[in-house]
Amino acid sequence: MVSRFNERLFWALCLVGLFAILSSTMSKNPVLNPFAKSLETPEPLLGFIASASTIPGILVSLPAGWLSDKIGRRRMLLVSGVVFASAPFLYIPIAYWWQLALVRFYHGFATAIFVPVANATIAELFPEKKGERISVFSSSTIIGRATAPFLGGYILSVTNYGFHMLYTAVGIAGVTAFLLSILLIKKPTEFSPSLPIIDKTNVRKILSEWSEIVRNKMIVAASMVEATQRYTFGAVEFFLVGYLKEIVRLDPAFIGIVSGAQLVIIPALKPFMGRLSDKIGREKPIIAGCLISAASLVAIPFTREFLILLAISVAYGFGFSLATASTSPLVADLAGEKMYGTALGFLTTIMDVGQTLGPIITGIIIGFTLRYVEGFISLTGILLFACGIFILIRHS
Repeated sequence: MVSRFNERLFWALCLVGLFAILSSTMSKNPVLNPFAKSLETPEPLLGFIASASTIPGILVSLPAGWLSDKIGRRRMLLVSGVVFASAPFLYIPIAYWWQLALVRFYHGFATAIFVPVANATIAELFPEKKGERISVFSSSTIIGRATAPFLGGYILSVTNYGFHMLYTAVGIAGVTAFLLSILLIKKPTEFSPSLPIIDKTNVRKILSEWSEIVRNKMIVAASMVEATQRYTFGAVEFFLVGYLKEIVRLDPAFIGIVSGAQLVIIPALKPFMGRLSDKIGREKPIIAGCLISAASLVAIPFTREFLILLAISVAYGFGFSLATASTSPLVADLAGEKMYGTALGFLTTIMDVGQTLGPIITGIIIGFTLRYVEGFISLTGILLFACGIFILIRHS
């Protein structure tokens, strides 16, 4: 029986996640590109500005998850809340592009800490329903992420590109997430552990614990699947619009429908996919999700009919939901309760690598070949490769 406290804490996390991810996403979409250009950022460095916030995920997700295992989840959630609340206001006095890069880097620590620790908290609260509950939480963050471009675009429109007003709104959302985390995420026993002392002996112990996760082949394989799913999602999110506009020549309204369909289907389906993985196991949904996603992506550049493209977008969202609803719960299952944070921090680290590289490498492929076909085929290939590795390790 799940306690009332666990239920309250779970829904509080979902609410905090919605506002936190709304804030962090609105700080970049759609404002970051025009803001960076207004600061006269050199063209070759625009990509660096865009990816600066993902670097902390690669650097600190694993240590943050490990620390949450040692000193408690709430402490780390409050640390991320401080960054969510403070970072948006640092955009306001920016006068030079290099300052924007630094603020983006700092802002990235918020999500890098929050996501693995929140997932570890949920896995701890609901050991028998990890898939369903982590997926519901993920859907709440996706809702925040999907709302951000519309709200940010509206603010920029009514203020005639008033960047300061936009970042004030980002700050309000970030402060809201922080205040909610203070008021709602209460568990006094979380403050009892003290900070670990870092000395040579403890460093060896820490590295040993981390290597225990890295040596688990199934954890690595599941993390690789998550990374490739994020790799393809980031690339599809950016380059599908270009294909629909330049090759298919769809009306902008229809482009929005096709590209937005997956953003609707993913949060809608993910909780059901998570519940399915709780019932039938994690591995089959991961494999099926990869195959459905791969089949959808390879079909895109050979299709120019609106309804078929819409169906493909929905199918891709279904495959993405099916696979990613099982990866985090599988990693938590394999790690065990004492290592939830460390293992999910490792998964987030690998995921951020994929999320960072996806648009960059796909853009290079499309730019070099001057065709979208090769770009989408490369996305299909990397999904099938990760799926094949996962199957081989599963049976080894």
